[in-house]
Amino acid sequence: MSRAFTPKVITANRLLEGDAVWLTEDDRWSPDMAQAELIDDEAHAQIRLLHAQGQPDVVVGPYLVDAKPGDDGPLPTHFREAFRTRGPSNYAHGKQAEV
Repeated sequence: MSRAFTPKVITANRLLEGDAVWLTEDDRWSPDMAQAELIDDEAHAQIRLLHAQGQPDVVVGPYLVDAKPGDDGPLPTHFREAFRTRGPSNYAHGKQAEV
């Protein structure tokens, strides 16, 4: 028996900077997960993932991630993705330093 589809967002890493980014509904890559397109249909998620994979000059490693709706946009449901929203942890500056 197959599992029910849970809402997803598409994430990847920017090709040049390596920062985590999320695909928005208007086809931009945002460093803010709250701006990501929350996808609640499995077929649409696969189409959007193919679109993301077709941008190897912009991002690397796009994949679908479980997410849940939040007051200001999608929220991560797994600690790994929550960690990725905070940016690189190997620098003493940037997003990690702001937390």
